[in-house]
Formats: sequence, C-alpha cells, structure tokens
Amino acid sequence: MNKKKSTIISVAQVKDILAKLDLDDADQIQKRTFDYVKNFPDSDYKKIDKAAKELSSSEYVTLEQAYEILNVNPQTIPELRVFTSAWKKLIPSEELEKILSITQESYS
Repeated sequence: MNKKKSTIISVAQVKDILAKLDLDDADQIQKRTFDYVKNFPDSDYKKIDKAAKELSSSEYVTLEQAYEILNVNPQTIPELRVFTSAWKKLIPSEELEKILSITQESYS
C-alpha cells in the first residue's frame, strides 16, 4: 500500500499558494478554500513557519498544535488557554506568555 506524505502548512502558506492560481482555471475546492483563507490576516508564511518551529521546540507544543495556534492568532492568555484545555495539557503561565509573544511577533 502506498503511503502519501503529508505536510502541515499554515493558512498563510495556503493563501500564498492559492493567490498565485488563475481563479478562472481553479476548481471549486480551490475557489472555496481561497475564499475562506483570504479572510485571515495577511502574514508572511515564512515568518509563520519559523514561529511554528520555535513553538514546537517547546516540550508543551507539537508542530501541528503550533500551526493551530498560529492560524488563529490568539491575542490573550485566556484565548490561548482554549487550545491548551482542548489538548488536555496544563501549561505554565510563563510558557503561555512565551507562546503568545512568539505568535504575536510572527504577525508583526
């Protein structure tokens, strides 16, 4: 059985990829996806990727979780806690502050 390789990418990178397409030639899924992602804040996907790697170097956050955080771009610790409670992880406040700082820096 063939295994397909998957790569986690940010909404910013999806937006960048789809923005390069000729929407007249795009299929329905590409058009709908672009319509969805264009509502997200503009950001440099390379900065997002760098931030995701930095976040996932922590013992508390996986790469997939880092992209989840970065895609939503929480602005406060309580917003960030919504994610960590769903992951059933107890993350110290100082680590949450670091995560929030990295996240906000990636959108500046």
